[in-house]
Amino acid sequence: MTSDIGIARGTALYIGALLGPGLLLLPGLAASQAGPASVLVWALLLGASALFAVVFAALGVRHPSAGGVWGYATAGLGARAGRVVGWCFLAGVISGAPIVCVVGGNYVAELTGGGVRVAATTAALLLVGTLAVTARGVRTSSTVQFGLVALLLVIVTGAVVGAAPAAQAANWTPFAPHGWGALGPAAATLMLAFVGWEAIAPLTTRFARPRRQLPLVIGIAFAATAVVYLALGVVTVAALGDRAGTEVPLAALLTIALGASGPAVAAVGAVVLTVGAVLAYMSGAASLARALRPTEATVPRWMAAAILVSGAVLIGPLATGWIDLATLVNVPTTFFLVVYLGCTAAGWRLLHGIPRLCAGVACLAVTVVLAFCGPALLPAALVTVIAAATARRGPAAHEAREPLDGADSPSMASG
Repeated sequence: MTSDIGIARGTALYIGALLGPGLLLLPGLAASQAGPASVLVWALLLGASALFAVVFAALGVRHPSAGGVWGYATAGLGARAGRVVGWCFLAGVISGAPIVCVVGGNYVAELTGGGVRVAATTAALLLVGTLAVTARGVRTSSTVQFGLVALLLVIVTGAVVGAAPAAQAANWTPFAPHGWGALGPAAATLMLAFVGWEAIAPLTTRFARPRRQLPLVIGIAFAATAVVYLALGVVTVAALGDRAGTEVPLAALLTIALGASGPAVAAVGAVVLTVGAVLAYMSGAASLARALRPTEATVPRWMAAAILVSGAVLIGPLATGWIDLATLVNVPTTFFLVVYLGCTAAGWRLLHGIPRLCAGVACLAVTVVLAFCGPALLPAALVTVIAAATARRGPAAHEAREPLDGADSPSMASG
């Protein structure tokens, strides 16, 4: 494969994979669960993110032919585990796409004052519309995805800088209104903001000097995302106070920063980011889906159908009030946690020295966060059992080591 990625492009790719429209939602959900103490959760998960960065970079450098998470788990734990990880990754995308659409729906509902039914209806329309576009073979280019990440950064930066002067010390008390035990569920919710390292790891083969370039690229990407995450988490609590638990925290912050036009700016940005993210979800996962179940279609029909069913199952109960948004967010989060569990466990088997130690600590951290995912563990367990039971009927293990196409663009599945 051509060595065509330098430090600048590599840094952009990594940041693009780590940041996503989840940042428009997750700070508020975490604050509603843990109060001001949610800032501690941001800090702790940043530590875990640093471990993930080391592990996936090492796996990418030392196993450059691996087809992403499927290949890593297969190489370290065997074909059955590899198939489980591959299908859990796809299940995370299938269940995550409707949740991303809910983010856009919430901001439209906030702008119009329509409530949860407007949010759910908008989310359903965004999901169906985006799937119709992908059915025609439309994919987002890396340039478009970089533009979406830049838009997200502009919105977040504007919200943080504009709302920061409204911070009040009184908003930090009580620091842990729901008790210290609430940090666990908040960590499970926020974990969705920290996936993305796995999506970009296969690109290590396209660096001219990966052992020299990767540490710098990862360091810059980690520092940039750490600043964004912590600044957003801190200002959400400090400026919004009792309103920090909103499902549209960027709209609230932009209202402080821009006045009455804030919700409109937030809604437009959220809808654009939602559409771009779902397009990237589909294109990023389609190659793995085609590898697991060979087909000529750009986006396999079964995958599009599964996303529609997932949308009905997840968005429908939200509209009726049968389930809360934090619980829904935990569904794709749990699938991605299983992926990280498999890859870090494989890292413990495959790596040596500091990367192996990082893999062991990261594996333990993922296990702890998984314990707080609650009912969302059930669908993840079901997919795991089915994937493991059908492993022998799947592709041969060596196929997992073939590079997957479409891996040169940020996944937008995170954040």
